[in-house]
Amino acid sequence: MPVFVLYVLGGITGLLLILYFAQERFIFKPEKLPADFKFVYDAPFEELFFDVEPGVRINGLHFFVKEPLGLILYFHGNTRSIKGWAKYARDFYRYQYDVVLVDYRGFGKSTGKRSERKMLDDMQFVYTQLAAQYQEHHIIVYGRSIGSGFAAKVASDNKPRYLILDAPYYNFRKVVERFLPLIPVKYVLRYHLRTDRWIRRVNCHTYIIHGTKDMLIPVRHSEKLQRLNPHKITLIRITGGGHNNLPSFPEYHNFVRDILKY
Repeated sequence: MPVFVLYVLGGITGLLLILYFAQERFIFKPEKLPADFKFVYDAPFEELFFDVEPGVRINGLHFFVKEPLGLILYFHGNTRSIKGWAKYARDFYRYQYDVVLVDYRGFGKSTGKRSERKMLDDMQFVYTQLAAQYQEHHIIVYGRSIGSGFAAKVASDNKPRYLILDAPYYNFRKVVERFLPLIPVKYVLRYHLRTDRWIRRVNCHTYIIHGTKDMLIPVRHSEKLQRLNPHKITLIRITGGGHNNLPSFPEYHNFVRDILKY
C-alpha cells in the first residue's frame, strides 16, 4: 500500500478518534456555577436539588404562582445554565403556571458525568419527582432545541397533558450530518437523541413551534416530525423566525398563550 494512502488513512482515523472523544466540547456549551451561587429574580422562586444517585445532583429552579393551573417542565438548549434560561419562565408563569427548569449534568450546579442514557434517566427522575406533587394531566413538558429530544423521551414514557417542542430536530444525528457530510457520523456520534422514534409513542397532543428561517435546525426537521403523527402533532411556523429569536415574535407568545389557555 502506498505510503501516502497510509498517511491519509491514519489522518482519517485520528480525526474520527478526536470527534469521538471530544464531541461533547462541540455539542455542549455549559456555564458552570459555584455551589454557593445565589440566584436572584424578581418573581417568587425556590432552588431545587434532585439527588439522582451518589455523586449526581441535578439543580433546578421552581417559579411558582398562587393556585397554579399546572406545571411547565422546561428542558433548555445546549448552552449556558438555568441562570440565563430562567428569563423565559415569565412566558409561562404569566398564564398562571408554575415553571421548573433544570440543568443537565455539568451545567450550572448540576454534577455527574454526561452520557445520553444517563441524561435521559436524570430527566425521567426529575419528572417522577414532580409528578408526585402535580397531577400528570396538569404537567406540560417543554423542550427547547437540544432539550426537545429529552422532552420527547420523557413525554413518551409518561402521560403529561401536552408536549411542546421549540425548534426541535428530527433526530440529533441528522443535525450533525448536515455539518459533517463526509464523516460516518452514525458510528462516531455518542448522542443520537431519537426524537423521531420517541414522538411516535407520545400519547398526548404535541405542539411544535419552529422558525421558517432557522439556519441551525431547519424547519423541515419539524415538518418531518409532524408527518409521523399528523393527527396528534400541530406544527406552528413562525414566519421569519430563526433558531434563537422566537420569543421576539408576538406570534410566539400568542401561540403559547393559546396552548396554555386551551
